[in-house]
Amino acid sequence: MPVTPTAFASPIDSFINDGRQSDTARMIQRGVGRLLVAHDFSVLYELPLASGRRADVIGLNGGGEVWIVEIKSSVEDFRADHKWPDYRQHCDRLFFATHADVPAELFPEDAGLIVADGYGGAMLRAAPLHRLAGATRKALTLRFATLAARRIQQLIDPGIPDIGGS
Repeated sequence: MPVTPTAFASPIDSFINDGRQSDTARMIQRGVGRLLVAHDFSVLYELPLASGRRADVIGLNGGGEVWIVEIKSSVEDFRADHKWPDYRQHCDRLFFATHADVPAELFPEDAGLIVADGYGGAMLRAAPLHRLAGATRKALTLRFATLAARRIQQLIDPGIPDIGGS
């Protein structure tokens, strides 16, 4: 029996799907999350950034390193997006993630590249390191922690209001 992308929906999908993501993007998102967890990162999806942008996937490890992964589910999706360079100011490493049917050569060499499906991902190219400033790292870590805690609390008590990031 073939597995469709909708088979990867989570029971808490409302926390990570605001209706803008395609089934393919959600499938990539799941695989990216698994890959980052395998690299000892804690992961959040759809994290609002101080710039007003929203990170598709953001990972934070025990050493405080921050990775942002921008999901591109098609050639058209990549070509229509001109905002991705803005994410560099919010992370130590910036990656693109896509699926196997999108040509790898489409993506810029100065960002990492991940190919993922609903079961996991593979890093085809590591991202260069661009260390965050200390104050930016602290603010981003607090934003990450606050949103993660709020999402857990909303699972326990769905009546808890959104703080503008879930």
